[in-house]
Amino acid sequence: MLTYQRLTAKELESFIDIRIKQLREEGATEDIDLRPQLREYYTRHMADGTFVSWIALDEGRIIATSGMSFVEKPPYFGCPNGRIGLLSSMYTAKEYRRQGIARALLGRVVEEAKQYGCGAVQITASDAGTFLYADFGFRRNGNFMQYSL
Repeated sequence: MLTYQRLTAKELESFIDIRIKQLREEGATEDIDLRPQLREYYTRHMADGTFVSWIALDEGRIIATSGMSFVEKPPYFGCPNGRIGLLSSMYTAKEYRRQGIARALLGRVVEEAKQYGCGAVQITASDAGTFLYADFGFRRNGNFMQYSL
């Protein structure tokens, strides 16, 4: 039986393992142990309320994840209050895909962003996720670029 709940410290190690699996499936090839940095990030931001995740479980095992980081940028026309929800960690185990689970999680974290006062939610979507986000109402913004330091 599927259940949905907010991520807690109890599930954090499994959540981190799934996040790493997701990054590898999306093409990451770096050979470093990202677990300590992920653990520190999630622990700190869950504690201060600037990261929230909803997870789906089947018989107590995490089978799908979501994540929302809350940041503030200078206000702009598309988001006059500057509060942004950065969507991440959207992942569903292969055998559970195309069953509405990701959409259910997405709805929950978008609601969290509304409650936080965000004026917009952004994501860098994988090719596989594009349909879900477009169907939910996200619009493509082709201007996303990143400069690595």
